[in-house]
Amino acid sequence: MRFKNVFNIIGPAMVGPSSSHTAGAARLGRAARHFLGKCPEHVQIILYGSFAETYWGHGTDLALVGGLLDYDTDDDRLPDAAEEADRQGITISFDKGTGNYPHPNFVRIIVQNGEERAEVAGASIGGGNIEIHELNGFDVRGSGQYPMLAVEHMDSKGVLADITRTLSDAELNIGFMDVDRKARSGEAMTVIELDTVPDQSVLNQILQLPYVTRAAVIDLK
Repeated sequence: MRFKNVFNIIGPAMVGPSSSHTAGAARLGRAARHFLGKCPEHVQIILYGSFAETYWGHGTDLALVGGLLDYDTDDDRLPDAAEEADRQGITISFDKGTGNYPHPNFVRIIVQNGEERAEVAGASIGGGNIEIHELNGFDVRGSGQYPMLAVEHMDSKGVLADITRTLSDAELNIGFMDVDRKARSGEAMTVIELDTVPDQSVLNQILQLPYVTRAAVIDLK
């Protein structure tokens, strides 16, 4: 096996007790925060499998909330995340999900600020590592190990070429790309993992492209 980072070998620096139930959960919460692009006002967290059965005892709830506050896995404030969220007036609900789910430690996070809404579904797969399975209902994958650009757009000719050309002009290297669409010529989502974080000017250029409706950067480093 080829190791991509130190998480794969010794696990993350973290506030315990479990890399799967706390470190991974915090990173999933941060992914939802970054995808929304700001601190949420309202949050619905739907837990599945082992997350649903043991989240309270393992501190998964606090880790998820801490991630939503943009706390990293080793942030000393994680145990007090619920109190801080309450102080900020953030409303958070926890529910147990039903039906099929792809991993025992699976969560769906729905965040909202004003009229802006975002949804992230993913799993904590061990050692603090995560796998994103869905963004806003689109079946797209992301590891969280690299800066990830998520672009919502219409499924139209030339859109992907415009996006990748913009990244190339900014001298940003693409490591992985995944695309899903609702229907032919309908809504689509493109996820691109990059070696470096795109700055705001690149994001603004992408937002100005024809057929692009939304763009966000998820950076968990």
